[in-house]
Amino acid sequence: MIRSAYLVTIPKVSFRSFRSVIRSKARAVALAAIALSVFHAKAVAAANPAPETGLPAVIVKASGKASGNQAAKLGPAYSYRKGGWTYVHLEGSPADVGYQHGYLLAAEIEDMYQVLKLENTHETKRDWEFFREASQKMLWPHIEAEYQQELEGIAKGLQAKGSKLDVWDIVAMNAGIELPQYYVPWLNKREHASNAPHISAPGNCSAFIATGSFTKGGKIVIAHNNWSSYADGARWTIIFDIQPARGHRMLMDGVPGVITSQDDFGVNDAGMMVTETTITQFVGWDPDGVPEFVRSRKALQYATSVDEYAKLIREGNNGGYANDWLIGDRKTGEIAYLELGLKNTPMWHTKDGYYVSSNFARDPKLIADETEGFKLDDLSSSPNARRITAEKRIERAKGRIDIEMAEQFLSDHEDSYSGKVEADGRSLCGHIDADPRGVPVWDLGPYDPFGAVTGKVADSDTAGRMSLVAHAGHPCGEDFLAAPFLKAHPEYDYLKPILKDMKAGPWTTFVAGEKGAVAQ
Repeated sequence: MIRSAYLVTIPKVSFRSFRSVIRSKARAVALAAIALSVFHAKAVAAANPAPETGLPAVIVKASGKASGNQAAKLGPAYSYRKGGWTYVHLEGSPADVGYQHGYLLAAEIEDMYQVLKLENTHETKRDWEFFREASQKMLWPHIEAEYQQELEGIAKGLQAKGSKLDVWDIVAMNAGIELPQYYVPWLNKREHASNAPHISAPGNCSAFIATGSFTKGGKIVIAHNNWSSYADGARWTIIFDIQPARGHRMLMDGVPGVITSQDDFGVNDAGMMVTETTITQFVGWDPDGVPEFVRSRKALQYATSVDEYAKLIREGNNGGYANDWLIGDRKTGEIAYLELGLKNTPMWHTKDGYYVSSNFARDPKLIADETEGFKLDDLSSSPNARRITAEKRIERAKGRIDIEMAEQFLSDHEDSYSGKVEADGRSLCGHIDADPRGVPVWDLGPYDPFGAVTGKVADSDTAGRMSLVAHAGHPCGEDFLAAPFLKAHPEYDYLKPILKDMKAGPWTTFVAGEKGAVAQ
């Protein structure tokens, strides 16, 4: 597993000199000296990692770190760091893809596990064993064999690196949004749970997709910034390049240990370009449905058209992680907006226009049937304030929308309700940690360390090359520093074990199959 890319220089010892040393009575001393020099070189390299701008100085192949059966399972997998991200190439059968994932990202998965465990138990007032049990008894029977094998593979890869996490921990991590924020509220209501905390479906992300006369050259342009807790966001920095034995190659951002993008920005080699934002105040759950993390992964892996993507993600819908999906097909120039509730799943199509998304529900029937009174006309709320800003920016840029404009869009600090330009909970690049109002519709209090944590953009051309551009940290370029924040806001001290600095990286291009020098 690679945490940084660096060159290691080992002192050269000629065969003749080495042979004489072996034959000498001082053989043990000489060998110890060589070992010490190697250790010293690695220590120096670890203390002085190569810069993360541009390609790394060296990539370590997974197979170079293993032997025998392990090497066979790891095969062509590799990992490197760049621009604040960790790029991971996974390839092969479901079991092998999972094993490679768990082995290469073992430290990151262990770290993310601690984050999700603390956040989800604190929010729901239920212990981690509750989530493990729900994963085993409710979710697992509805996960098809291909993805069961991949999830088991992740656990096995972790355990090969000494981890004690098992497959139920991994499934609970994959369901780290839908279990606490969709299943638990449904269960509390069903059981008439006393003193249950109020949990609102979250609002995560700002996004748009445009095509035809709105974009430069008529190509599709898609953009998304992920809104999440900063504890999550500082770790939501994996670029997965997955080449499965069946289905299409995928390039997507993601979370360590999770088989789907989770904030759902990705492209596949069939020309699909997808992203989404969460539907605010959504309510609904079907315990006999297929987990959202499985449906979203399957759709990206197998879809070849807008309609096929919608069909795959609707199949077995459990209501978990209900999202507004922005879907594009670079082959046809068609884009679509799928509002994926549980009871209502309307979709709109166009080949000349755009859709913006910022956590607002669009369909009147879905709003009435499946939200806790979401108010589309409350322009002071974050989803609606950002919708107004997004539509204004897109209309103003008609005919000129491209990658550069998309990056600017995701960095915007305009507050359409106050009329000011200030980083807060109503700007496209969200900074709720700077907002004394918090975001009440998401149960986020004043100055909650939550907001835009990454940005990703692509167009038809980059998608055709299996490429995307990504930004770690606030897309605007501002850093979040944990220590001064916690000193100013001790009400969030419970996050101290998991809250860390979230530094903003540069906009960085990734291409599927990209490599630097490979260390054998």
